[in-house]
Amino acid sequence: MKKYNALNRAIKIALTSTATAGLLISQGVYAEEESTTVVDKNVEKIAVVGSRSAPRSIGDSPVPIDIIGGEELTKSGNTDMLEILKGSVPSLNVHTNPISDAASLVRPANLRGLPSDSTLILLNGKRRHRASVIAFLGGGINDGAQGPDISVIPSIALKQVEVLRDGAAAQYGSDAIAGVMNFVLKDASEGGSMVVRHGEYYEGDGTTTEVSGNVGMPFTDDGFVNLSFQYKNADATSRSTQRPDAQAFIDAGVPEVGNPAQIWGSPEVKDDISLFGNVGLDLTDDSEFYMFGNYSERDVRGGFYYRNPHTRPGVYSNDGGATLLVGDLTPGPVGQVNDGLGLGDGMDCPIIPIVSADVRTQQDYINGVQNNPNCFAFNEMIPGGFTPNFGGNITDTSLTIGTKGEITDGTFEGMYYDLSGNVGRSESRFFIYNTLNASLGPETPRDFSPGKYIQLEKNFNFDVSKGFDVDLYDDINVAGGLEWHEETFEVIAGDEPSFKVGPLTDQGFGIGSNGFPGFQPSAAGEYTRRNYAAYVDIEAPFTEDFLMGFALRFEDYDSFGSTTNYKIMGQYHATEDLSLRGSISTGFRAPTVGQANVSNVQTNLSSGVLVDSALLPPTNPISVQLGGTELEPEESQSYTLGAVYSFDNFFFTADYYNIQVDDRISQSDKIELSDADKAALIAAGVPNVAGLAQVSFFTNDFNTTTEGVDVVANYTDDLLGGSSTFSLAYNWNETTVTKWSDITGDFKVNRLENDLPKHRATLTWSQDWEKFAMFTRVNYYGEYQGVHVDYDATAITADASVTVDAEVSYFVTDSITLSVGAQNIFDQEAEKLNFTEQSGGIPNNNWGGQYYETSPYGFNGGFYYLKATYNF
Repeated sequence: MKKYNALNRAIKIALTSTATAGLLISQGVYAEEESTTVVDKNVEKIAVVGSRSAPRSIGDSPVPIDIIGGEELTKSGNTDMLEILKGSVPSLNVHTNPISDAASLVRPANLRGLPSDSTLILLNGKRRHRASVIAFLGGGINDGAQGPDISVIPSIALKQVEVLRDGAAAQYGSDAIAGVMNFVLKDASEGGSMVVRHGEYYEGDGTTTEVSGNVGMPFTDDGFVNLSFQYKNADATSRSTQRPDAQAFIDAGVPEVGNPAQIWGSPEVKDDISLFGNVGLDLTDDSEFYMFGNYSERDVRGGFYYRNPHTRPGVYSNDGGATLLVGDLTPGPVGQVNDGLGLGDGMDCPIIPIVSADVRTQQDYINGVQNNPNCFAFNEMIPGGFTPNFGGNITDTSLTIGTKGEITDGTFEGMYYDLSGNVGRSESRFFIYNTLNASLGPETPRDFSPGKYIQLEKNFNFDVSKGFDVDLYDDINVAGGLEWHEETFEVIAGDEPSFKVGPLTDQGFGIGSNGFPGFQPSAAGEYTRRNYAAYVDIEAPFTEDFLMGFALRFEDYDSFGSTTNYKIMGQYHATEDLSLRGSISTGFRAPTVGQANVSNVQTNLSSGVLVDSALLPPTNPISVQLGGTELEPEESQSYTLGAVYSFDNFFFTADYYNIQVDDRISQSDKIELSDADKAALIAAGVPNVAGLAQVSFFTNDFNTTTEGVDVVANYTDDLLGGSSTFSLAYNWNETTVTKWSDITGDFKVNRLENDLPKHRATLTWSQDWEKFAMFTRVNYYGEYQGVHVDYDATAITADASVTVDAEVSYFVTDSITLSVGAQNIFDQEAEKLNFTEQSGGIPNNNWGGQYYETSPYGFNGGFYYLKATYNF
């Protein structure tokens, strides 16, 4: 492809730069242009994000940028893009979610301690659509977050990943409060690679097999087509112990009790396929056409909480296990139709106190239920209780088409333009297995499809830039643009049994598929919002050593109005080797259409008790009654101060950042419902109110200040008979909640401030010889708050930990490479649960877990793998 003059100029600057070449700024590895390219160590990394001017070398950038090259992405041995990035960017945290509702389908990530939807995701510099999944149980920090699904992007498709660690809403719009990640697809017109990976955890589970490939082909004489695919399957893991209540049932001879009854582990992922394509074509010497997109799909299935056959409300008992919930099936009048059930009045069946470990052995149960065809209890049908499995089919598609180039004559000669349109769609079809709709009694199905969420986004962008000679050291670059964006969130009703109000409803049996009731037709619908934006961006090199940038962006939404944001940034070369940089900016994050309109019923633990909780729109009368208001955008103010030092083969950066976010959007604390609240809910038409214990809603309720320091050091040299690269990266990050109310709650504030480790560091050594290569990374995680089952009585301070990843490769031929490696090679365990009673008086192993859920490096332990790579 022909390159523009500005790009050539930027590359020439990079070629003469004294900064360490070929280094991953955060981790010190080479960028990969194509698999067969020999990387020149004297070429500094070039980034697109952070500037509207020509692509800039990261050493000359006034804002901190990490570049993770294609080779680094393939060395982690992991098949999940989130895990790959977590190992490369210390300020990025990703949790493995064992039992987290929809958060186990699309895992949220946290950059700089902020939720997943505070980081803007770009693909080839264009805004990426967000996922349809909303993380209703997001571990405090991500409660209600709706960010893009990064995991669909395969590493083999990527040329590099650019991570802008700076607020950039004035440049890119909503969601860029924490920073920006730009995933750059490969653009080679020849060659390619095939990779096969296979591995499993030291425990013998979680077996993962992945096959991926990439091929570059010419598209006429003036273009390229670069295609990539990834297909993988991953078995579930289990880090569980038997629940005491389940073991007691087994000891009492109750049949059909699982061992373990409840699984804490990673979900099963089946038929996970991603297809990515990137196309470019020179139309003339000065213009080109581009197109890229993807199709991705996967099936995910994980565990839920165990339903105790004596105490589960709405199924087995409605008074905590004191008496059995018995349904009256006495036939009604002749001709009455009740879906196959009688419509008893609940008065013809006995009240049966539960006094033994197996209620089925009690004589009053045998006489009053087992031998009475007109009385029914679920202990007859499911004697050992049940554990629902929650899953979904996740489909993600996108397409971007555009043209860009340079105007070479006329009034606008020398101006660069970029005109593009893109559409992205994410669909989540939910499933829940091994559960029931209790109100249907003995005729209930056991598997349900509760419905779908669909997120559809459309963008149109027109960007221009031009250099002007105003007697400064170099041309001042002026950029401007227009953007139009439409976002639609759609709810599709579930199958009828998943929400049906059955004949036993009036007798206290729960409505809908237990654990995840289906979306009713009344809750289905489309919700759309449109916005447009205009921006101007100026970069001025006042002297050879002093650069400043200015950005201003106006954005108008048809829902809540308009917002205007600015950014000022600069860099000063104090010496040939040392430069100082900094920025100050304002930003915003618009509430998503899903957050403003979604309603849902979920099962969660509250003070150790399994209860149903309703999430309602913030404008619902009940939400308003409890303090809800129409959502407004978050507003942020941030600044950074940093330094860059480079000398020979050594490169060092240090940056301090401070991010203040006002009116943060999150899910409220779960508010206990009073009898008056329930009466109002019934009047508003909300079903199954009797079975609901709590209500939550999205709200702008709290302010935070997040500050931290990123330190990066890299060194390369020829050592030990080969080429060596050493990298040290450190992040200190601390969040303080400066304002909140009871709607947020003290425990959530505690989680926001303490769940993530305040200190993280990585030390990487990459070594290349003629026939071998070696890659080792040491990961340090500081103290963090250990929380289990979202219950404050179990919270403790977990110890700091160190994990080690390593990979060794043997170059069989120029085309074939065999690798063996391991993540967490020394099998560092996550913080184990304290099985003594906590302040709440409940042993925190009641739910069958072994580890606190908030471990920043997961709870599955060591993972080893084999990998074969063929380059052509």
